[in-house]
Amino acid sequence: MEEVKIKSIIGVDVKGKTVLFRPDINSPVKNGVIVNDNRLNATVPTLKYLVDGGAKVAIIAHQGDTLDYQNLMSMQAHADRLTEISGIKVDYIDDVCGDAALDKIKSLEEGEVVLLGNLRYLTEEVSTFEKDVKLTAEQMASTYLVRRLAPLCDVYVNDAFSAAHRNAPSMVAFERLMPSYAGPLFFKEYEALNKVMTSANKPLVFVLGGAKISDAFGMMGKVLKDGVADKIITAGVTGVVMRLAQGYKIGANYEKWLADRDLLAFVAPAKELLANYGDKFVLPVDFAYEKDGVRVELDLEDLLNDQAMLLDIGAKSVGIFKDELMKAGTIFVNGPAGVYENPIFAYGTDKIWNAIANSPAYSVIGGGDTVTAAAKFIDLKSIDYVCTAGGAMVRFLSGKRLPLIEAMLNSK
Repeated sequence: MEEVKIKSIIGVDVKGKTVLFRPDINSPVKNGVIVNDNRLNATVPTLKYLVDGGAKVAIIAHQGDTLDYQNLMSMQAHADRLTEISGIKVDYIDDVCGDAALDKIKSLEEGEVVLLGNLRYLTEEVSTFEKDVKLTAEQMASTYLVRRLAPLCDVYVNDAFSAAHRNAPSMVAFERLMPSYAGPLFFKEYEALNKVMTSANKPLVFVLGGAKISDAFGMMGKVLKDGVADKIITAGVTGVVMRLAQGYKIGANYEKWLADRDLLAFVAPAKELLANYGDKFVLPVDFAYEKDGVRVELDLEDLLNDQAMLLDIGAKSVGIFKDELMKAGTIFVNGPAGVYENPIFAYGTDKIWNAIANSPAYSVIGGGDTVTAAAKFIDLKSIDYVCTAGGAMVRFLSGKRLPLIEAMLNSK
């Protein structure tokens, strides 16, 4: 297993060393306020280990992106929350790797921590740069961030498995220049997902919902071909597209909504999946839409109103899904069943989460919106493993190699 080949920071003497710590604390925010502490909480054990070991800790992390601009903001709130959660004073400086940041790192004493400014303030760290420029890890070792920070640090620690799919300097370049280690969260994330792929209690049921259906379609073919998934429950937009692929009517407005977002492109792959693995899918049989401010449920066979937007599953679908969940040995969930933020359409997501919480199966959930949805309806302690990863989790379960793992395996 790859995690055996990657070195853990646990057991390493960090006393007096300047440690460059790269966690993923990118968090859901609303009006500039952090609304979910999942990733911050998960970062604390590694931070405490470094501080208790006498390290001088400089944290580099990101919030938001060019594709998520409304959440691109200062990391002051993250430093404040980390301080509250961990009991460790985390200073903040709104500078990523300028002279002020460098002076702050040089002045650190043993056991002191500073969170540097938002990495996404740097062009070389945003997703559009990664997509358009396509630097190698070796080339990234010469980027501004790495040239500025690497000479000041003795050790690099990465605990950002949830960003492992990102081919960015902060994720893959420092490993080429200094001793590099993974934190305990990295191994927990890897092992939980590896268990889903290789040694899950059967039957293994995937529950795939939400609006980002590229994630679902990235996984489904792989886990079905490899015999990983015994059943796949589809809800959210994925469920609608699967039914559309079978020739059911979904209404002109909803079909236009799909077309405007290029989601009709998934109809052909859906048809292929159903042709090859039709008996593995558990599809919705009814949907809910709003009419005059009231929730209306409509059976699949009925011709849908051209104005209807299908924003939740109905009671019949919930009953069928619950039966499958109660028979499962392992449940993996990515995405809510409907537009749960609207009380009219929260029913399906609420009932599915409570069924998972009450199921005897081992449960794993992941993805920011998934975790936020779960936390709204159940106690997250009822889930066996809450993964901080979203995009990295999807790529891992799709059988794709992750840039961070490559970098850690080939570190100095």
